[in-house]
Amino acid sequence: MIKVLRHPACYSAPSQFGGQFRKPLKLALSSTTRLSVPTIDSKLSSTTSFNCFSTKNDNTHQSSSQSFSALSDDTPWDSGNVWSNMAFYMFTLHIPLSFGWLSVVVEILQEPSLNPLTEAMSLLLAQCLELIATLLLLKYTAKPEYEFMNFFKVNELSEERNWLLASAIGFGFLFALVVLTSFLVNGFLEPKDVNSPILKELLVSSNISKAACVLVYCIVTPLLEETVYRGFLLRSLSSSMKWQHAVLISSAIFSAAHFSGENFVQLFIIGCVLGSSYCWTGNLCCSFLIHSFYNAMTLVMTFLS
Repeated sequence: MIKVLRHPACYSAPSQFGGQFRKPLKLALSSTTRLSVPTIDSKLSSTTSFNCFSTKNDNTHQSSSQSFSALSDDTPWDSGNVWSNMAFYMFTLHIPLSFGWLSVVVEILQEPSLNPLTEAMSLLLAQCLELIATLLLLKYTAKPEYEFMNFFKVNELSEERNWLLASAIGFGFLFALVVLTSFLVNGFLEPKDVNSPILKELLVSSNISKAACVLVYCIVTPLLEETVYRGFLLRSLSSSMKWQHAVLISSAIFSAAHFSGENFVQLFIIGCVLGSSYCWTGNLCCSFLIHSFYNAMTLVMTFLS
């Protein structure tokens, strides 16, 4: 996202000299008057030149900061709909389907607990329903002139940047940060097993449940979360604020949406890496690939544990 910063033109007169130019110069032919005119011109020239130099430096500094982001200022959604869409998604789609769906399945099947295969298939169904409903929500709340297939279309600056290389660097950086924060957290708190026993049971129960877990954690969930928290939320926020602030806000919401207090810091760091990668490339494929590889690594570690 490159923002054009409007500054006064360099050749415009400084405000502190406005009073001197409004008063007509006296044309008396005294030596004093003749010497005073060059003094005013010299002072004006040096001050104007200094202001031009300072303005150019500020322009360069701010432009270089914003040129990191390849996201466009124009977004398919009105700024007034951002938080209403997020609230609707969170309370109508995300919480009921991600956290309440299995309870609904238990009630429907009239069983005290679900076997691993049924649970894995239920998770896959819930995530697919949430993804489809989210895409419909984003489609029908977008501006009329935007077509559905152009929601996440990259611009010219994005095409110039290697999103595959950015994905590899982002994944390595993310892995290093997560390992570092794990050691720091374990130094202050009691160490905890990072592998979920429920997920472990799903992975080892059958090949069908294993395939369902791979689809959920490596494809459907990364696509869903990157669409919501990066493609929609981060992109919308970055159109009205600095991209750094947009990354921090969207990452905090991404972390809070997992409702895991003990993993909040790590999820926040993951969100920052994914958000920064998306900002630099302007391509949602980059953050999706990093997210997918990270979840795949988690599945492998859980399966081998």
